[in-house]
Amino acid sequence: MKITIIGGGPAGMYFAILMKQANTTHGITIYERNGPDDTFGWGVVFSGKTLSNLRAADEASHAEITRNFEAWDNVDVAHRGENISIHGNSFSGIARLRLLKILQQRCEALGVEIRFRTEVTDFDSLSADCDLLVGADGVNSFVRQTFNDQFLPDLSVRPNRYIWYGTNQLFHGLTLTFRETPAGVFAAHSYKFDKTTSTFIVECDPRTWQQAGFAEMSEADTRAYLAGVFAPDLNGQPLLSNNSKWLNFLLVMNARWSFENVVLLGDALHTAHFSIGSGTKLAMEDAIALKQSFDEASDAAEALRRFAEVRQPVIADYQAAAYDSMVWFENAREYMRLSPIELAYALMTRSGKVDRESLRRRDPDFVARYESGAKL
Repeated sequence: MKITIIGGGPAGMYFAILMKQANTTHGITIYERNGPDDTFGWGVVFSGKTLSNLRAADEASHAEITRNFEAWDNVDVAHRGENISIHGNSFSGIARLRLLKILQQRCEALGVEIRFRTEVTDFDSLSADCDLLVGADGVNSFVRQTFNDQFLPDLSVRPNRYIWYGTNQLFHGLTLTFRETPAGVFAAHSYKFDKTTSTFIVECDPRTWQQAGFAEMSEADTRAYLAGVFAPDLNGQPLLSNNSKWLNFLLVMNARWSFENVVLLGDALHTAHFSIGSGTKLAMEDAIALKQSFDEASDAAEALRRFAEVRQPVIADYQAAAYDSMVWFENAREYMRLSPIELAYALMTRSGKVDRESLRRRDPDFVARYESGAKL
C-alpha cells in the first residue's frame, strides 16, 4: 500500500510505525508542517491500561517510552490549604517532545519517510495518488476542513479558558489544585513528567478570566499573575512558557470518520477534555485500532468501515465521561463551598465512570474517611 499521512504527531507516526512493522513493502510518507524539534505543551499522560496496549502493539517503542516515564498511583486534591491523596490510580507521564523524538527515531529505523516543515494544501491530488490518506493533523485539522462536507464535523467551543505551562516544581502524582481569589476560582492540573519538570495547566471560567484582566495583560504579566495565585503550591518556582497562551477547549466530533480512501485520526477526529485523560493516549489507541482493522479486512474500504464500527462506541463512551468532567470544571466555583475531602470525592466521581465501590477498591482508607466525615 501507498500511505500518505498528514501530521507528524503521535497519531500519525504511531500508525505509520504499526503499518510499516506489519508489512515492510508499504510505502509510507508523513508530511509535518513543523520541524523535528518543535512541540507545544509539556508533558502527556498514559494510564496503565494504555501502556499494556502500546506494549502489545510495538514492544520496541514501548520499551523506549517507559524508560523515560515518571509513574505514580495517586491523585491529589488541594483545597483550602489541605491536600487529599487518593491512591490506586495507575498513571505515567512523559515529556511530549521526548515522546515525539522516540516515535521519529522508530519511524526512521523502519524506513518511514517524514517530510518536516512541509505545508500541504492539495489533499485531493494526494488522495488520488495513494491508497490511503490519513488526516492526523490535530484539532484544527486542514484535512477535516477541506473535506468538511464529507466528515460533517460538530465543533463546540467551550467557555472556560485554559493555558498550558511547565514548572520545575515537582508534583508527585496527578494534582488538582483550587485557588479562590477576588477575581474568581482558578483550577490547576499538574503532574511531573521527568526528573525536573511538571506540566501545569491552569483553567478558569469566563467571569474569572475577565475580572482578572487577562485581556489586557502581556504574556509575562499573565505568567506572573498566575504564579502569584498558585504561589503556595509552586514553592517559589516560576511558571515556564512554551508558546503558552489562553485557549478555549474545542470539543470535536465527526458524523463520518472516513470517505473513499481518506480517514481521520486523533484530535482531528475527536477530542476529550484534558481533565479526564490525554488526547495522546486516544490518538495512539486510534492508530492501533486502525491498523488492526487493516489486519482483519480484505481491502481499504472494508478496513475503514471496520475502524469506525469498532472504535466509535469506545470514543463515544470516553467522550461522554470527558464531557461530564469538563462541565464539572466549568462550574467549579459552585463546589468551592465543599470541605477538602468532600471536594476530593466529588472530583473522583465527577464523570460517572467511578462510583463509591470502585473507589473503595482503589483506596478503602479514603472512602472510609469520607464516609466518617473525618479530615485527612
